[in-house]
Amino acid sequence: MKRSMGLDIGTRTIGVATSDLLGMIAGGVETIRRTTEERDFERIGELIKEHEVDTVVLGYPKNMNGTIGERAHVSEAFAEELKKRFEGIKVVLWDERLSTVAAENVLIDADLKRKKRRKIIDMMAAVVILQNYLDSRR
Repeated sequence: MKRSMGLDIGTRTIGVATSDLLGMIAGGVETIRRTTEERDFERIGELIKEHEVDTVVLGYPKNMNGTIGERAHVSEAFAEELKKRFEGIKVVLWDERLSTVAAENVLIDADLKRKKRRKIIDMMAAVVILQNYLDSRR
């Protein structure tokens, strides 16, 4: 059985989450510090292999009114690059509106200090994106 991977693409970091083998629960994996595009995709490829992933769920930041803005176009291009580099991997663009807000609220509820929250917010946003996707499939 294969897993799904959630990605929250930011300008400086990429949050990564994976599902359990049953595809029911998303868990945080890591936050990739972005350096070069080549290195970013190399690390994602390593994680796809390590976690035996067959589906990548990519955060798709639509505007609050549902329109597609500049950040969403960045996600679309990223999705195309994933498809090109990793044949056989299904790539899903998933509406991520408010995922960072939801992740921040979880971390605040967990009483994490601001500095610590900043380090893992993108990973937690990836967890929220992936969990929403997994829940929609049930």
